Amino acid sequence: MPLTAANAAREILTGLHEVMAKRGSAQAKLDRVVDLIAAAMKSEVCSIYLLRDNALELFATHGLRKEAVHVTRLQLGQGLVGTIAAQGRILNLAEADTHPAFAYRPETGEESFHSFAGVPIVRRENAIGVLAVQHAEARRYEDVEIEALQTVAMVLAELIAGARLADGQERRRSKEGMIRLAGLKLVAGMARGTAVFHEPRIVVEQTVADDPELERARVIAAFRRMREQIEHMTREAEFGVAGEHQEILETYKMFAYDEGWVRRINQAIDSGLTAEAAIERVQQRTRARMQEIDDPLLKERMHDLEDLANRLLRIVSGRIGTAAQTGLTRDAVLIARNMGPAELLEYDRRRLKAVVLEEGSLTSHMVIVARAIGVPVIGRVTDIRHIANEGDSILVDGDQGSLVVRPTSQVGTSFDQRMAMSLRRRAEFAAIRNEPPITRDGRRCTLMVNAGLADDVDQLEAAGADGIGLFRTEFQFLVSATLPGRDSQLRLYRQVLDAAGDKPVVFRTVDIGGDKALPYLSDERDESENPAMGWRALRLSLSRTALMKAQARALIEAADRRVLRVMFPMVSEPWEYEQARALFEEQLTWAREHRRLQPARVEFGAMLEVPSLAETLDLLLPRVDFLSIGTNDLTQFLFAADRADPRLANRYDWLSPAILRFLRRVTREATAAGVPVRVCGEMGGRPLEAMALIGIGIENFSITPAAVGAVKAMVRSLDSAAIRERMEQLLARPPRDMRKTLTEWARRQGVMLG
Repeated sequence: MPLTAANAAREILTGLHEVMAKRGSAQAKLDRVVDLIAAAMKSEVCSIYLLRDNALELFATHGLRKEAVHVTRLQLGQGLVGTIAAQGRILNLAEADTHPAFAYRPETGEESFHSFAGVPIVRRENAIGVLAVQHAEARRYEDVEIEALQTVAMVLAELIAGARLADGQERRRSKEGMIRLAGLKLVAGMARGTAVFHEPRIVVEQTVADDPELERARVIAAFRRMREQIEHMTREAEFGVAGEHQEILETYKMFAYDEGWVRRINQAIDSGLTAEAAIERVQQRTRARMQEIDDPLLKERMHDLEDLANRLLRIVSGRIGTAAQTGLTRDAVLIARNMGPAELLEYDRRRLKAVVLEEGSLTSHMVIVARAIGVPVIGRVTDIRHIANEGDSILVDGDQGSLVVRPTSQVGTSFDQRMAMSLRRRAEFAAIRNEPPITRDGRRCTLMVNAGLADDVDQLEAAGADGIGLFRTEFQFLVSATLPGRDSQLRLYRQVLDAAGDKPVVFRTVDIGGDKALPYLSDERDESENPAMGWRALRLSLSRTALMKAQARALIEAADRRVLRVMFPMVSEPWEYEQARALFEEQLTWAREHRRLQPARVEFGAMLEVPSLAETLDLLLPRVDFLSIGTNDLTQFLFAADRADPRLANRYDWLSPAILRFLRRVTREATAAGVPVRVCGEMGGRPLEAMALIGIGIENFSITPAAVGAVKAMVRSLDSAAIRERMEQLLARPPRDMRKTLTEWARRQGVMLG
């Protein structure tokens, strides 16, 4: 055996290059390849198994019986070879038959060989075969031998794929026919478009280098560029305090300057690989190590390294940036592992029809922004980046959390019919856009919209809404790389109020922290096992009074002789509300004394999201002008159910008697005190749930713009007195299935539920 992996691999790669350059059949070439590898590694057996028709087929061998070629087949997960392919991992065994997966195949004549080493032949992150060596001597193979095998396997993958010898997992999944996939519903809506990768996948096409020194220079230049980027990211965040963001950047810097990583890439280049192939080769080893790690912290660090390797690969290949930079040329379904809110907003909204993520959660910043701009999102779609190809047709049903890749014409037609039906419903809703949301018995409801971006104000007119019942001021913070100053906040708030005209706008002070952590405001003390109940929203704002004072002054000046409506999020006890209001009133006094622009008057409200506040309404209600109920957080707190956990997503129903009774009690107390109540959240944006809320006395809603039409149609077809009477009966003696009972009642009454 040669002394180094690089020497062994270089010798084999040189021979491979010569073999593949000669004329002859693919079978003849692979027969020569196994002889070549066996000779270079002084191995008694060398075999290549290829994935064909969902089984590993012995395709070429040196040392095993030739009559076993194309006869011996192992299913994925069967035997040592099948285990390597199924798990994508290396096996290095001194005694092959002691491994629990060992499967003896007498036709191969392998009984005289004790040791075994095998590595997966990987193409685009999927195993398409296995390269294995065997010896009669019982011994474990040295690391340099395994390294050489892996390098050779990488080059073989390109040769095998080019000759179309293996179907492989990726070829089988991504090239053949229609595939239906399911994920987590994140943002509702239906869309169709062509697949576009947020970060275009780099496929290493050329693996063998002609000039190793040129490849080394390319890698050095790419490392220099990547390190500059990381340093820039660090400088951008230097105003933040110590915390998770800094820790991540420090980890990135550690990897970016890791000489061991650089050395491994250079060793791969020494073996004869191109710069791209060398980076990919080291990445493959990282992925193999990740499979062996159980520690989640270490695994996360390995993910950081892989992310950095992808960045390096894009730089060295000259493909820097995301699809947003190159621009969308047609209706697109964006595919990504994950992405941030600012990245989403870089895309042309006219072309961006939907987003599909391999990760993602209901409370992620990107999902919040996507919901605000009306882009359907499905998350946790396993392996979507390898199942779909750039340019594939994709149908997205965000309402059901499902998608179809490469649909047949019949499936596409059916989907189009459903979309057409949805468009017809929208046309019906548009027809009543300028009609007031008045029930059949004359009760006037108010339908306002939730917003968070300046462009969202345009939805007021389009939706036929009564105003903005929840302007999420934190959106400006979430999409910014730096802390927005008072002047930038002032410009946004003034722009929103000007665009809204005479329609009311309710500004919620920043709800950040916890699961909406900002890198420039993070603190190691903010870390919590349950961030939704942690140091966030009003709790954080009251501890960072400078932040709240700047926002208060911006809102006060932006109002400029108009009514300023402000509410505070996540109030747990009345004293928190009093502190926040006192801070605002101090800024009002300051504005008067300094002759600054001021509002005509200020209306203060509180958000009821924490159940404890309901027990002190007698103390709070005399001090507020309105009360908003945040049903999203309130529900998870009432049920002690993390809404980001997909296992709990459908476990608890908004129409549960527990929630409806709680909301009825709060509404009755507030109404008796003369304080208007409004529901802000997804619950109010669903016609059936909104009908139930009207039945317990809630007639004011702030919902997503897309939901206004359906809820307005429901309101105009509803007899409010009838639903109030029915809800009293149902809450006195709740049925087993409240949702089914209410749906049937609505159908009998002719209530439109969309």
